[in-house]
Amino acid sequence: MIRLLAVSAFWGACVTASAVEYRSVSQNATVLYDAPSRAAVPLFVLSAGYPLEVVVNLEAWVKVRDHTGALSWVERRGLADKRMVVVTAAGAEVRQKADDASPIAFRAVQFLALELVEVAGQGWIRVQHRDGSGGFLRANQVWGL
Repeated sequence: MIRLLAVSAFWGACVTASAVEYRSVSQNATVLYDAPSRAAVPLFVLSAGYPLEVVVNLEAWVKVRDHTGALSWVERRGLADKRMVVVTAAGAEVRQKADDASPIAFRAVQFLALELVEVAGQGWIRVQHRDGSGGFLRANQVWGL
């Protein structure tokens, strides 16, 4: 009985831990720090729209992970709920429809941040560039899902 409870607790923790939360940087020149304080060492300065994975939530600070796996801290007010993704594939082709045979809407350069409009299914996501152009991209070509 004790083993069953321990196994149940383990699997429950795994399911809870797999829920990943993403946010995006809300304003240009948002600073990421090595600790949850403005007195900490500044590590990076990010532009608005850059996606980050939420790791830990404190009252005024959030520990985040970027697409490289680096961990840092950002003030909560520097984050927005807008879902963004970063293109990880060089020369990713954004298609007009969720189909490899569909015409190319535009090519996305590596490390470009795009707004996630929807998860279209069958390995595709619908994205939008800040200039308003949009289309469908293979989900395995981005980070932030």
